[in-house]
Amino acid sequence: MAKPAVKAVLLSPQRALGDKPLLIVGPSLGTSSVLWAQVGSLLGNDFDVVAWDLPGHGVSAAASETFSVADLADAVVELVDSIAPGEKFHYAGVSLGGATGLQLGIKHGDRLKSLSVQCSGAKLGTPEGWLERAETVRTQGTPVMIQGSAERWFAPGFMDREPEVSSRLLHSLRDADRFSYAFCCEALAGFDVRDQLGSITVPTQVVAGALDGVAPPSFAEEVAAGITAGGGTASAATLEGVAHLAPAEAPAHVAELMRSLISWTETRGGAK
Repeated sequence: MAKPAVKAVLLSPQRALGDKPLLIVGPSLGTSSVLWAQVGSLLGNDFDVVAWDLPGHGVSAAASETFSVADLADAVVELVDSIAPGEKFHYAGVSLGGATGLQLGIKHGDRLKSLSVQCSGAKLGTPEGWLERAETVRTQGTPVMIQGSAERWFAPGFMDREPEVSSRLLHSLRDADRFSYAFCCEALAGFDVRDQLGSITVPTQVVAGALDGVAPPSFAEEVAAGITAGGGTASAATLEGVAHLAPAEAPAHVAELMRSLISWTETRGGAK
């Protein structure tokens, strides 16, 4: 097992980094920085928004061996250090990207200013289910996942209303490296931080889609409760009419929630 290398895409306007708060955003399995494009444009004037891609997805190179979600968190910190050495940052992530955020809070809390965990949980699915999916994709390729993912990712009617956004996201899935996708599934099979949530002290918001069958609102409530039980600050919010990809389905609402958290953290001194 080795720490994967991940690459990033700048979603805010080109400018010298450092004048604006740094916001790192992470993807759901099978997607890429495309997931965050609209939110990035909404927040880009006020924050330096950098989206990272999973191994074998988007601009990131394929992985050559297995890795854990904790390894992804390490890779994100290494990425940040490559563009802003030692800097603290705000973080938001969806599904696997949200799981990575929880690992950042547990393992690298000293580097975080705030944490937004979206459409995710402290444990997702079952090990058996993830290992079965890994084997399916390894043998048949990522296109075999397109129909099922479309049903999980988007609320009813979204693909008809936003054909370009949904098409770009499904193309990200189709183009993902099958072996890297399988490694991500195996990482999720081994992911369970329910007993570690109390160690997260960074201000956290947990966002769920009311129609999300993968990470329902009860998962968000469990994460928020686990963090607050340990003395941390966390709140859960549910977005109506949203399934599993909140930043794509409700970009304005997600951007508003994130702006509120980041601004509160910056002004209240939690970012020191």
